[in-house]
Amino acid sequence: MTMEISRRRLLARAGMLSVTGFGSLSLVHRAAAALALTPSQGRGPFYPLSLPLDRDNDLTIVDGQIGSAAGTVTHLGGRLSDRSGRPQSGALVEIWQANAFGRYHHPGDDSPTPIDPNFQGYGQTVTDAEGLYRFRTIRPAPYPGRTPHIHFAIKTRSAESLVTQMYFAGEPGNDRDGLLGAVRDPAERARIIVPLTTAEQESGALQGRFDIVLGG
Repeated sequence: MTMEISRRRLLARAGMLSVTGFGSLSLVHRAAAALALTPSQGRGPFYPLSLPLDRDNDLTIVDGQIGSAAGTVTHLGGRLSDRSGRPQSGALVEIWQANAFGRYHHPGDDSPTPIDPNFQGYGQTVTDAEGLYRFRTIRPAPYPGRTPHIHFAIKTRSAESLVTQMYFAGEPGNDRDGLLGAVRDPAERARIIVPLTTAEQESGALQGRFDIVLGG
């Protein structure tokens, strides 16, 4: 258990360095991005009925389990801001997603594909003073009718502000996904599609940046 705690702390430090690097945008870029709101999308049927006891921002390790999640480790991070570019600190960021086999850890998902007991399926974190957040998860697999995606819910101090979904650049199913296709404006659609690159902080892992801009 001590080794696992140390591992989590080490990964947390490495991940924060990576996301801090994400934060080094030019003021011009940040001002332009702040004008472009992140499109909202439906919550979907698989938000947890009850939150897991282990619901931190590392979805690849579950307390009490010996192994780690199947699939390609993926570091996600970004900045949460309002339309004026002001960082939104202290906001709750939740994610939930299918595992590496394309199944949600949810009783409503009756897919014959395996449940991964080493994958949380849900995680949460709070944005820091600069509005930055980060997660360590896996790249989800597609399931019938959907391209790979990750659900996001953002809650500020006052209320739930945004529910959306994040997609992966280059996925062949993106062009056939009905929910992604419902975002008609190509510029809006591009704001919820994230390219992945080789992770700097972990061998064999991927990383992606998903900045989120709130209205209101």
